[in-house]
This record gives sequence, C-alpha cells and structure tokens, in this order.
Amino acid sequence: IAGVPVCLQVTPSVYTQEMLQSTEERLANSNEVQPPRILELLDMSMTTHHKLSLVDMDQPLFQPFPSELVFQNFTPTQTYKLPLLLLNNDKVSRQVKVEQQDSEYFHVVGPEDAGSKVAPGLSATFTVYFTPQENKDYHHSLVCVTERERFEVPICAIGPRAILDFRDEFHLPVCPVKTSTQRTHLVRNIGNSEAKFTLSTQRPFSVTPSAGTLEVGEGMQVTVDFNPMTIGDHSQDLLLHYHTGEDVYIGLYGACEEVNIQLDHDFVLLQKTYVSLASVHTVSLINSSGIPLKYCWTTWPSLQEEALSLLRFKEEEEEETERLLYQCESDPTEIHRLPLLSRALQELRSQAVKDHLLALSHSCITVEPAEGEIWPNMTAQFSIVFKPEEAKVYQQTIYCDVAGRESRLPLTIKGEGLGPKLQLNYDLMDMKNIFIGDKDNYEVRLVNSDTTFGRCFSFSPEEGVVPSGASQIVMVTFHSRVLGTFSEDLLLTVTGQPQPLTLTFRGCVIGPTFHFNISEFNFGDVAFGFPQTLICTLFNTSFVPMTFALRVPGDGSGFHSMTCSNWQGSNTRDLRANPAEFTISPTAGSVRAMSDVTIKLMLCSNTVKRYRLALVVDVEGVGEEIMTVPINAR
Repeated sequence: IAGVPVCLQVTPSVYTQEMLQSTEERLANSNEVQPPRILELLDMSMTTHHKLSLVDMDQPLFQPFPSELVFQNFTPTQTYKLPLLLLNNDKVSRQVKVEQQDSEYFHVVGPEDAGSKVAPGLSATFTVYFTPQENKDYHHSLVCVTERERFEVPICAIGPRAILDFRDEFHLPVCPVKTSTQRTHLVRNIGNSEAKFTLSTQRPFSVTPSAGTLEVGEGMQVTVDFNPMTIGDHSQDLLLHYHTGEDVYIGLYGACEEVNIQLDHDFVLLQKTYVSLASVHTVSLINSSGIPLKYCWTTWPSLQEEALSLLRFKEEEEEETERLLYQCESDPTEIHRLPLLSRALQELRSQAVKDHLLALSHSCITVEPAEGEIWPNMTAQFSIVFKPEEAKVYQQTIYCDVAGRESRLPLTIKGEGLGPKLQLNYDLMDMKNIFIGDKDNYEVRLVNSDTTFGRCFSFSPEEGVVPSGASQIVMVTFHSRVLGTFSEDLLLTVTGQPQPLTLTFRGCVIGPTFHFNISEFNFGDVAFGFPQTLICTLFNTSFVPMTFALRVPGDGSGFHSMTCSNWQGSNTRDLRANPAEFTISPTAGSVRAMSDVTIKLMLCSNTVKRYRLALVVDVEGVGEEIMTVPINAR
C-alpha cells in the first residue's frame, strides 16, 4: 500500500481505514518519515563555501515530509493539493529547490522566497497540485536539489480500490487433533472498484474459495478450515491479495487438544493355533469423547515414517522413469512403454498405501475392520484373525491411527503357530547285514539325502496327506550296489513344521555268502599225461543271485595238454611250452539265491612235480579272489 513501509503486514482494518480516507486525512495521519532515495551526489565546492556538514553522506541535507505524497479518493477534473516540507537537517543554512518535471497532472509551486537559504531546523514549503483526468492510478516523482545531492520524492495517486471487509483475526473453535473445525465469514466488497482477489494460507489451515470476484456491494461466504495434526496452539496468516497489487494479512488462530480415546489393551497374546486353522481374538477401541472419530489400522508407527516410505517409493518411481527415458534415447521404439509404465507405477503406489492401511506386513495376522468410524461414547470391536503358515512364534506391532490422538495407538500381537503332530513308529532302523543288490522294504515316510548310500533309498508314496488321528504307511526301499557300512539320516518333512523328523537307517552292505562242499581238491598221485577229474558243489547261501568266475592262478597259459591216447602217438617236441593243465567246468556262471551248482575240475599233468595251487572264486560286483580252495597233486 502506498505510504506504508514494506516490512509491515497490513491488516484488513488498517487497509480499510487508509483506503477510505481522503487525501487530507491521509496526510494528517502520516507520522512516519523515511529517508528519500539519493539520485546523485554533487560537488559542494561549486555551490557553497560550507563544504563540511554534520549530516551523513547517506542522508540528504533536507528531509522531505511526507516521505511520499499520496492522493486518493479523488474525482476526475478536480484539482487537489498537498504540501511538501523540506526540513534542513544541517547546522548551517542551506539552499534547496525542486526541479519541475514534465507532467500534465502534477504541478509544483515553490515558496515566495524560493532560492534563498533555509536556516538550520527550519523548512521550505512547496505545494504540489494534482488534477486527474480519469479515475485511475497515477505515479510521478519530484526531484529535489540541495547543495550536496539530488534526491527524489515519489508521488502516488491511488485510484478506485476494492475493499473486502474481512475481520483482522479468525479464532477457530478448539479442535481435537486429526479432526477439523471451520468458521465461515460473510465478506462484502465495500470499496469503489470490482474486487478480483486470491486467498492463501498454510497448514494446518485452509481456505475456501481460494479466489473470487466481487462487484461493489456484493458479498460471498469464505470458510476457513482448521485441521491440526499436532496438539497445541497454531497460528498462520491468511493472505488476501488484490489484483491491484495490495496484500492484506488476516490472522488465523486455533487450539488443538487430544480427546479421551484408547484401546482396552496394548498387548494381545493369541491362542496357539495349528497351521491351516484360524483363531480369533477381540480388542476394543473406546471413544469417551462427544464427537465421532475416524480410525484406520496401519503398520507405519508415525505420519513421518509413512511420508518417508512413500517418498522412497516416489524416488524409485522416478529412477525407473529416468531409466526408461534413457532407453528411449537409444531406442525410439521404447517410447510406447512410457504411458504403460506411468499407469503401472501409479497403481503400485496406490496398492502400497492400501496394503499398509488395510493389513499387516504379512497375511498371517489381520485386523477386521481395517478402517471405519467410531461414534461418541461408543466402543468399537476389532477381530484379530490369526492364520499361521508355519510352526513358529509370530509377533507384530500394528498401529491404530485414530482422530483425536496425536500419536498412533500401538498394539503388539503375539501368537504361536503349531505344526502337525506327526510321530514315527521308530526313529532308528538297524538294517544289520544287507546283501549287495538286495532290495529291503520298510514302512515310513522320509526324504533321502544326497549321499552314496542315501541315493540307494526310495519311497512310495513320496508325499501325501495324513488326516487328523490317522496314520500313513510309506514303503522305504533300500537297494545298494556298493559294499560298506552306512548310517543315513532320512528326513520326514511336514508342511507347517520348521524342523523335520529324523529316522536313522544303519547297516552294512555285504557280498553274497557261499561255500564249497569240500575243503580242498586232492588229486593224489596222477599219471603223467593222463587226465583225472574231481567234482564238487558250490552253494549260494545268500538271498540274492551270485555271478561267479573260477580260475587257477599259476596254471599254464598255452594249449591244454593232450589226452593219453594222442599224447602217446606224438613227439614230445611238439608239445607247447607251459601248457594249461587244469580244466574247469563251468568257468563262470550264476547261482540263484539259496541254490547250488556242480563244479568239475580236471587235471592232465604235463609236468613231473608236486602241485600246490588253488581254485580262486571271483564274484561280480564284489571283487576278485573272494574265496580260494587248495589244489594238491603229485
């Protein structure tokens, strides 16, 4: 507003008072003096002999009053006048004059003794005449010249102005925290011009409407809302900005307090619940106030953490958008994905907020209803539904964000999930000696381990469902092609139980057991070149078939020696060196479980000597020289 220091915030009453004053009243109420703006410093040696002055260089030798000449509430074609006093601030007499500026609206008339010096502490009076042609704003300035400087005095003619009759302060009713109160005021335009204005303020206050237009004499309702999030006294300014440039400040004041609303418990121990079943516990929210209050359950402990969480999500969204824009620069065909991305991210943000408001961080514990409104002096009941997914202890703190309370009400929930109670009919199976290749079956439900012997186990069925109070038989088959001692922990995994049941199988995989019905092959004295045969029986005393091979180590490796008839008719020089002298029938074969086979061993001696050899038995899958039977002959 013209003539009002910038540092002051003008209230509606001050603005109205100043706008309704006449020019003379405005001058009469002007008490403050501001130093003028110095345009130029002059050389005092050219204008006076008194070069020294007690007035600082940033201050003019003459102080104008008023600091700004303001004409207002004028009528076109009429002439108005204001005096301009220039007070000598120095301790010596000084000269001052006013330069005439070209203007058809403003005219300055000096004193009769213009050009003479003004004594210290006295003033020279000039008269400024203003003759407007239109009802509008005018701006002009007067340039005053002293012996040391040139400075200006602004002139402002204020044309028609709108004046909205706001009160200086709005005191809103006491408001419970996180609720709202409001106050409505009928505002009229009591000025002499159309009012185009905007209204703005800051939280926890808001105003409706935020802008408007009022003709002279018209009125409208303006509503101020008070929605505090913290207790205590609150104040803000409501800024009324006119389209003509003036700003008017209205004080807004409100007090916020908490009401009596609380949970009946802040800790709930839920009943132990089996996996796949559900238990329900009830908690109460008691509203002892006289107003209805809204509530919602959330996992965010405070509004600040909620805002930070959403801010982080927004930052991730912006990073994803920047990444896609970078891709579009290198590949323009990607540009079609931008609308899809924006829509997807918006849905994700909305879903993220909804998930926090309506449920807990995991689905095992939920609160129903998740949000709503509780009426005055009433109690709201909430069902806490516990559906454990595993056999473990669950603990979660959730928060009831309820109007009337600044901090969110915490509720710690603890519950234990129980897994199925399954029991093995034994936890140790000593399989003792097991024949290699044999299949042994056991009735349990297990999971094999990835070891040498662990891979020898198989199960039927591998998985299933055991009804309550029932049992399940599972066939465990062990089939090993490897010899050795073993101890394997097989695991029974049960859905809902963190730790599996363990059944230990141990034993020793052995080769087939067998024996001969003789302890040695004793040929006694045999004739040179004449074959002799002994017969024995090989018994398989195991429950698995046995594949064998028979040989006589140390026997010749050439052709077999001839029989007696053809040996006599041949020349001894034709005999091969080191001929084979033993013949085994059969040399290899398979004996069924708990069966026997006849073995024939023939000796056709080709050497005069004593024989001390052995018949060796190799067993397939077990090893060589598993058994030896001595052979004696002379």
